[in-house]
Amino acid sequence: MKNYSVLFILVGATVLSGCGPSAVVVRERPVAPVYVRPLSPAPSYVWIEGGWVLKGGAYVYRQGYWAAPRYHSRPYRPGHWKQTRRGWVWVGGR
Repeated sequence: MKNYSVLFILVGATVLSGCGPSAVVVRERPVAPVYVRPLSPAPSYVWIEGGWVLKGGAYVYRQGYWAAPRYHSRPYRPGHWKQTRRGWVWVGGR
């Protein structure tokens, strides 16, 4: 757990200004923590991968979860890190 607190401090310290409120650029792409995926509550449920969310101007990892499928929806696309000229930006899943 100690390594993750250092990661969050590092991410928070490397936040660059000048971006819109929905995007924060970091110099190094954070590594997602490793955890065990729980069993599905039902066979039809869909696994939503974990991802990074902004809290207080820094990225914090939110673990994945099982969700009931939504009818008439498109397949889930997991989030990913996108490299820009200024650094890395998280693009959320859809």
